[in-house]
Order: sequence, then structure tokens, then C-alpha cells
Amino acid sequence: MTAGTPAPAGAEATPLRTAVLGTGAWGTTFAAVLADAGCAVRMWGRSADVVEEIASAHRNTKNLPGVALPASLTATTDLAGAVADADVVVVAIPAQSVRRALAPLAGTLPPDVVVVSLMKGVELGTDLRMSQVLAAALAVAPDRVAVVSGPNLAKEIVAHQPAGAVVAAEDPEVAKLVARACAAPYFRPYIETDVVGVELGGAVKNVIALAVGMAQGRGYGDNTKATLITRGLAEISRLGAALGARPATFAGLAGMGDLVATCASPLSRNHTLGAHLGAGRSLDEAIALTGGTAEGVKSCRSVLDLARRHGVDMPITEAVVAVLHEGLPVAEMTRMLLDRPLKHERA
Repeated sequence: MTAGTPAPAGAEATPLRTAVLGTGAWGTTFAAVLADAGCAVRMWGRSADVVEEIASAHRNTKNLPGVALPASLTATTDLAGAVADADVVVVAIPAQSVRRALAPLAGTLPPDVVVVSLMKGVELGTDLRMSQVLAAALAVAPDRVAVVSGPNLAKEIVAHQPAGAVVAAEDPEVAKLVARACAAPYFRPYIETDVVGVELGGAVKNVIALAVGMAQGRGYGDNTKATLITRGLAEISRLGAALGARPATFAGLAGMGDLVATCASPLSRNHTLGAHLGAGRSLDEAIALTGGTAEGVKSCRSVLDLARRHGVDMPITEAVVAVLHEGLPVAEMTRMLLDRPLKHERA
């Protein structure tokens, strides 16, 4: 079977061959989804201990403690071996290190391979979305890159709690292929071609979740959180409009859906880290207490750079950057946002 043939993974005599690069919580969870959907899955990771545990014990205690993974999952520390003969290569590596991590694979993938981004961020220094980074880093055509986004908290999905997601790609057939590959009994993907909108929703919601977490850490209630979520969606929509995204995308799973889940759930690292900051801890302390990667900490700067380059007003994002990277006290962030000039809600 080739990557260009959009047949359901579970209906094939030969399962779709997939490689998942990254053994973090979301990468491991999505690998399990693919396996449960009928794909052959090989994972890659840097840690020999984590890889060995996935391959032999079908567990990832470091990132998903207490979870039994599908017995069909295999894993390796050999990057080239992981992607060999793969129809679909799924990338779940921290956004700011993915280009460096994938450098050994540049130009080695066949032209018909499909590359899938699970990452939610904007690259520092280039302001590129993750699909753009993958196309450049791997030297693959942009229309062979898909993105998966939505309200996808790993610990709930790996427990087989029902969830939806959006698979977006410039080529609808590529989106259909990926959607069919990950359509499991508990995981329902929807197809989209608005790659820009889906990626921006996933990247900026992390920044808004940091702000919501800070509000919670300061003891503010639901009115404050609802205001930040709603005005955060306005920021995402404004940036999306400037970059050519479709407005309807932000009312869907990759927009409002992902934003609500990330801002409201204690399972969200960005929300949790923000709460630690709001409670008075330093950024280093908050990072240590949160554990794992909170993409919004670094991506907030590249999101703000992108907004300024396109003349888009994003006051919540600007305030988050000021707190995390410019020394603004969280208490002053509230005043900074409330003292802005009055205007029409949809201005």
C-alpha cells in the first residue's frame, strides 16, 4: 500500500505502516490510537530506557504511568530505522527542537510519504508553523504534510475516553488517509483543508491557557477565566484572518474545542504552569513543578512576533510574554489588560 491510497487502515490485508517520532505523552498516546485503528506502528525515541520499556513491557512509565499500551507497538532508538518503509511519519517532538532532531532525515523520505505534525507551536526565529518547519526540515512537499489538532488531552484519550480531532492538509486525500489511519473506536477525526487555521488554533491556545492558569493561581473565578478564554479566541481569530485562515475553523474542534480543554483542564501543562506562576512561583520553579514541555512558554514569543509582523493586536499574548520573559509581575498583568482603551467588542 502506498501513502497516496486513502483506504481504511483496518480494511487492508497489509496494515498501513506508520512511524511515530517522539515518546512523550501525546506521541505515545497517538501511537496507541494508530495501533487500535489497525496500523502497524513503530515508535522512535532518544531514551533507550523508555524505548526498551515500550517495546518489551508495552508501557511508558515516565510519561504515561499506569497505562498498558497495545502489544503490537514496537520502538527503537534508530531514527532512520524507525521511518524505513513507513507510509506515514508522525512527528511529536517539542516544537523548538524538532528541526534539529530531524536533520539526519532531510531528503531521505520518499516523495509519496505523508508526514503528520502533532506539535502545537510557532518556531522561534522563523515564526514558521510546524507544518512549514517539517516540510523544510524533511525536504517534503507541503501538500504531503498533515496536522492533527483538537481537544486532545493525552491521559484521557489513552484511557479510551471519547474524543474528536481535526486532520488538516492542503490535499484532501492526504487528510482522508490520515483520518482513516487514526479512526479508533474512541477517537473520531474530522477532515479539514485549512491548515493555517488549525495550526494557529493549536499554537495560540497554549498562550491563552497560560493566562487562564495565572488567573486561577491568583484566585480569580469563572468570570475572569471565561473573559480570558473568549478574548483569547478573538486574538486567535484576528491572527488567523491576517494569515488567511477561515473564520469557521476557530469555532470548531481545533479552535474553541482545543482552547476550552487546554484552558480548563488541570491535565494541561500550560494551564498548570500558569497557575504556579499566578501563585507566586518563579518561571523556573513553575517549569520544574509542571514537568514535561509546556509549549506556550517559548512559543508565546514567536506568536507575538508573528502578530506584530502582520499588525495584529494580541494584548493577552503580549501580557503573557511580559510576565514570562520581561519580568512583569502577574498582578501588573491584570492592570495592563483592564486599563486598555474601551472599544467595540468586535473591533
